[in-house]
Amino acid sequence: MDELIDIVTKTGEPTGQAVKKSVIHSEGHYHNTAHLWLYTSSGNILLAQRSYKKAICPGMWDVSVAGHVDAGETIETAALRETQEELGLTLTEQELHKIGVFNCFQSYDTGIVDNEFHHTYIAELKTNISELTPQAEEVEALQLVSFETFKSLLANSEHNDYFVPSNRAYYEEVLIHISKQLDTN
Repeated sequence: MDELIDIVTKTGEPTGQAVKKSVIHSEGHYHNTAHLWLYTSSGNILLAQRSYKKAICPGMWDVSVAGHVDAGETIETAALRETQEELGLTLTEQELHKIGVFNCFQSYDTGIVDNEFHHTYIAELKTNISELTPQAEEVEALQLVSFETFKSLLANSEHNDYFVPSNRAYYEEVLIHISKQLDTN
């Protein structure tokens, strides 16, 4: 589906314009995405393997849930919608804890120019992973990994084809926020 996406400025301000997702990526317009990292109270993090059908980084392990913010949609609504679509999991806005906005400006060999602002949230996963229903077009597989495993995989991400190597600083920042959240619970 080629949904409409709001264009924002290079500083993330709304422009009042919206174009199709394909145009956003072919012309490199700045736009918003919603990311949600799910973690368990025992300190595991839910990773989603990107579908092998994806144009960008197919088969790589990444954020639990991610998606574009549709035109006119709030970022929180997008995060909740994407969570329902990609995992079959219903959360409330009160369960989302925003940890920041991360710039991701990259170009790919496929011709995609991705100028995204990742509005990033964390939330506790209170559902058993076996009860989640991954959306086939988006998610190849799911797994829970410990902090130690995550850190080890991340330390070798330039060589192990596991995580998207260019996202290392982002992943490290997410780990810090999840760790802080677990410490306060």
